Amino acid sequence: MTKLDFKKPNPTVQDVARAANVSTATVSRALSSPERVSVKTRESVAKAIEKTGYVLNHAARSLRRRDTGTIVALVPDIGNSHFSNILEGIETVCADRDLKVLIADTRKPSMSRSRLGEFFSKNNCDGIVILDGHLSIAAIRAANPLLPPIVTAGEWSDDPAVPMSVVDNLLGAKLAVSHLLERGHSKIGHVTGLLTHRPGRDRLEGFRATLKDAGLDPAPAWTFEGDYTLDAGAKAARAWLAAAERPTAVFCASDRTAFGFICELNEAGVRVPQDVSVVGYDNIDVAGHFVPPLTTVHQPRRAVGEQAARLLLGRLEGKEPTETCVQLEPRLVVRKSTAVRG
Repeated sequence: MTKLDFKKPNPTVQDVARAANVSTATVSRALSSPERVSVKTRESVAKAIEKTGYVLNHAARSLRRRDTGTIVALVPDIGNSHFSNILEGIETVCADRDLKVLIADTRKPSMSRSRLGEFFSKNNCDGIVILDGHLSIAAIRAANPLLPPIVTAGEWSDDPAVPMSVVDNLLGAKLAVSHLLERGHSKIGHVTGLLTHRPGRDRLEGFRATLKDAGLDPAPAWTFEGDYTLDAGAKAARAWLAAAERPTAVFCASDRTAFGFICELNEAGVRVPQDVSVVGYDNIDVAGHFVPPLTTVHQPRRAVGEQAARLLLGRLEGKEPTETCVQLEPRLVVRKSTAVRG
């Protein structure tokens, strides 16, 4: 018999090789080092494994992923709900494929460079999702050319070959500033995010472009540099209080910054939104329960994580990516921290 029309009780690698019309050595390479064979050959071997029932199809699964069954997610602050929501999306998709997700906080004091480097090994994980915008993927790849597949979630990569799942921050800023313009504000300030990486720069660019399209020129004194933290918002509020001419509305690059801004103003007896309107960015869980409930730009964080996981799984399965950047749209959530300018 030259063709296998039924499953033998104990199929062997030779049976798989005959069904796939390849050598046993090729089957072994496809199972142990799938990157060393072509996608067409891997598909042929996978079909042969399913047809023969070799090792109860465990080998077929190994073609779709490597040996560890683990994905590593590198996160700059596990306690930040922004990142935990993205992780939920990653874990949901990976769980459907029987992949475990190992989470590593890149900002912990114990996370040395050498320890972080251990994650960039094919022996320790099948793939990596990076949520930390401070990590240079181009430098990582240059130092370790035999990396497992990498994607980013919520952050832009400095390596164009790395797939990304991100939010359209230019659009998000436009939604925030347009809302304030529609409410009659023409003097609008901005507390920026980190300007050392793309999301913060895009929100600043979107802020400026939207004002320019409305025929307005944002005063340089009304741009307060921040880093997404509560302290950055409090510092910007003190600068706002000291300004000779104050903007009547402020767009903050994160909800946490908006909270710090509002709290500091409240201590000085300034009311939001009666004295100044405030818009945040992120729509973290507490935003709707803050006082006042915060108008903000919602980031589809869970969807960002889901898309990042799908991009990574596609790489693990050897599929040619149809797109290297999945850009999701944010939306405005209007609450009570903004008012019509009288």
